[in-house]
Amino acid sequence: MLEKQYKYTITTEKTIERIIDDENVNINHMVLNKGERFPEHYSNSNVYMIVIKGILSLQLDEQETHSYAKGEIVNIPFNTKMNVFNENEDLLEFFVVKSPCPKNYQLYEDFKKNISL
Repeated sequence: MLEKQYKYTITTEKTIERIIDDENVNINHMVLNKGERFPEHYSNSNVYMIVIKGILSLQLDEQETHSYAKGEIVNIPFNTKMNVFNENEDLLEFFVVKSPCPKNYQLYEDFKKNISL
């Protein structure tokens, strides 16, 4: 079998789970109920948030909060201050894709600098 299979938890409880963490990409699965949030932090790679249930509330740097619904994908640049939370009644479920993998991000940035020389 050439392919790999990954599973994620089907739940209504707050969840933060790493699904894939390899040299190519990080993929995390997140579930938040109303009023739940993640601690403020900075993006450590290019981040793509894929909303599959509910409404994602997102404040980046000093911007106002923006909302993104099921079926939307949000791209957040490297080193952006992030506040991620659920201020809505519905369960929020989304995937976070980080590419390149954060542990390789500095190598990627160094490579881009060398190419532009």
